[in-house]
Amino acid sequence: MPKLNAKPEPIEVDFQKSAIVVVDMQNAFASRGGMLDLAGVDVSGAPPVVGAIRATIDSARAAVLPIVYLQMGYKPDLSNSGGPTSPNWHKELAMHLMHTRPELKGKLLTEGTWDFAIVDELAPLPGDLVVVKTRYSGFAGTTLDSLLRVRGIRYLFFAGIAANVCVESTLRDASFLDYWPILLRDGCMAAGSPAVQESTFFNVESFFGWTMSTEDLLPHLNSRAG
Repeated sequence: MPKLNAKPEPIEVDFQKSAIVVVDMQNAFASRGGMLDLAGVDVSGAPPVVGAIRATIDSARAAVLPIVYLQMGYKPDLSNSGGPTSPNWHKELAMHLMHTRPELKGKLLTEGTWDFAIVDELAPLPGDLVVVKTRYSGFAGTTLDSLLRVRGIRYLFFAGIAANVCVESTLRDASFLDYWPILLRDGCMAAGSPAVQESTFFNVESFFGWTMSTEDLLPHLNSRAG
């Protein structure tokens, strides 16, 4: 198996058992006028992240690696949000905004809306896996684990927004489920300051997995594509 230039140490990866996991690259998180932007989070760093992910998934498709999209969203009646007895109802950012700003109800992370949609540059293609989730972790209450296991996937390359929330939450669960998680450092953006993103890198490298750059990953993918 090839050994990748990762932190805190190189890691051997079997690309025949690998997938790219694109987390919440939706207008809500990556576009002006989306939910994060409306919440006052700086989204100016999103375009380079979109570019890095686009290069990664293009090479991954050519190398015949599965692409898995996670997409955060609620039904218009919020029946899958957990309701007032759930912490999700009170702490998830879109839910909080819709409670405090009623004019936004049904517009943020609501299935079928612009906010919910994956950004045009990264739109899924036929054959890609798309898993809709209602909690920060892509494994919570979804079929993600079974979809990966039935395909023999063991190594997961993570990218997306927000690095410190949904990406890290899903990556932690992946580690607990005995997947090998690798976070693409330039393929993610935190909801918060650069120090927040560095904290996620520290957590991943110290306790849950590995990090690496797309620049170091792409040659391996391209060599597999021939």
